[in-house]
Amino acid sequence: MRFEELEVNAKILRAVTDMGFEEATPIQARAIPAVLEGRDIIGQAQTGTGKTAAFGIPMLEKTDPKNKHVQSVVLCPTRELAIQVAEEIRNLAKYMHGIKVLPIYGGQDIVKQIRSLKSGVQIVVGTPGRVMDHMRRKTVKFNQVQMVVLDEADEMLNMGFREDIETILSQFPEERQTVLFSATMPKPIQEIAAEYQKDAQLIKVVHKELTVQNIEQYYFEVSPKSKEEVLSRLLDIYNPKLSIVFCNTKKQVDELTDALKGRGYFAEGLHGDLKQQQRDRVMDSFRQGRVDVLVATDVAARGIDVDDVDVVFNYDLPQDDEYYVHRIGRTGRAGRGGLAFTFVVGREVYKLKEIQRYCKTKIAAKKVPSMNDVTNTRIEKIFENAENVIGSEDLTALLQTIEEHINHSDYTAMDLAAALIKMSIGDLEIVEEPDYGEFGNTGAKDGMVRLFINIGKNQKARPGDILGAIAGESGMPGRLVGSIDMYDKYTFVEVPEDRARDVLNAMKNVRIKGKNISIEPANQR
Repeated sequence: MRFEELEVNAKILRAVTDMGFEEATPIQARAIPAVLEGRDIIGQAQTGTGKTAAFGIPMLEKTDPKNKHVQSVVLCPTRELAIQVAEEIRNLAKYMHGIKVLPIYGGQDIVKQIRSLKSGVQIVVGTPGRVMDHMRRKTVKFNQVQMVVLDEADEMLNMGFREDIETILSQFPEERQTVLFSATMPKPIQEIAAEYQKDAQLIKVVHKELTVQNIEQYYFEVSPKSKEEVLSRLLDIYNPKLSIVFCNTKKQVDELTDALKGRGYFAEGLHGDLKQQQRDRVMDSFRQGRVDVLVATDVAARGIDVDDVDVVFNYDLPQDDEYYVHRIGRTGRAGRGGLAFTFVVGREVYKLKEIQRYCKTKIAAKKVPSMNDVTNTRIEKIFENAENVIGSEDLTALLQTIEEHINHSDYTAMDLAAALIKMSIGDLEIVEEPDYGEFGNTGAKDGMVRLFINIGKNQKARPGDILGAIAGESGMPGRLVGSIDMYDKYTFVEVPEDRARDVLNAMKNVRIKGKNISIEPANQR
């Protein structure tokens, strides 16, 4: 379903178009109408399915920009998610002047947050602990709140925020809309829903059971800037007859198509902004082999029925797990084998693990090919083609010509062969891989190092325990610690690059929650 069919505000629709999204995800298509009607809902969907827009769009529709009081509150389990959600809502409100969105979370100067709240904010996105801080200080008022969203509610409960959540919910007006999103539905979630929601509608996105047989799947860890170069190397090495490259946005399709054409590839783009006549022309060229590389969005690629696609590239990691299966299913058809390559940037590698669990498949890591690999592959191809010609053609006249040249020159037949190969492959530009410094590429933001700690939620650890241990043992101010991503059995935490070695040394013999911990740079796990 396209966003236009959801009768979304024209200004929001314009922002959605700018963000490059053509079609609503399943959870968006079902949740947006229900929330717009004013209903309480329980949305059961995994991370990465577009939940933020599912509640953010109707939230903005209901927000009065002239009223400077808090009208909506979103509770998130971590500060990283709070920042991310606030940013996406801001992007959706790009053309809605007068609407302010404020993320509030621990680790940031509370005085700045108080100043922002006093200046007038309609939407607050916060972690339960920091929202409670503001409630105690009476620096935030909820008497005009019309909508409250619990995002990733199961994660908040796992982190021990149940009492905080119930305290916060008790401060909101009785006549409000309560929206709850959770990947799972344990009993505590059901209890909160029963206590604080009214006749809630359950919207559950059930993924179809899909298989990915006969397709070899690999992923490459790349930087955003190197994607284009890595794609080019893979196209040169594997030399697919036909390939499809999937991007998440129309803008990316256009930019990549132009870049590939500039590098000499026969590439064309396919997305929703193209007229039907243009789409038909592109697809006809692809089927006939006049175009080798088709660059497309998920929506535009629906209905593509071409059996000879050798390789599928996920240039951008898909937004929905199910999209991954639809994408790679374009290869390996009619009993043939196929290849699927996925590019992941930084912490996207953990989203890839979710896709593997959903698909019940293995996506193996593969090293980015070097320019030497590309050169060797091209040379091997030249030898292969030469052997075919030797076996099928009469080369007598050419051999006599070569012999005459060799007899009247200072070079050998080997020199001549090497020169002809050099002329065939051309001058290959060597692209330097980025220098990530002492700790390598840990997937952290610039200037930070991502560390792995072998303790997580199963050991009842909380982000505060990790933060306290690092600050207490290393003497580094807690405010310098970056994102803390906690999982069942382990945790990732970002620290400044110039402090990373001190933190690693200080944490060698530390115990957290009574457990001896191990800490190391994330890329050296």
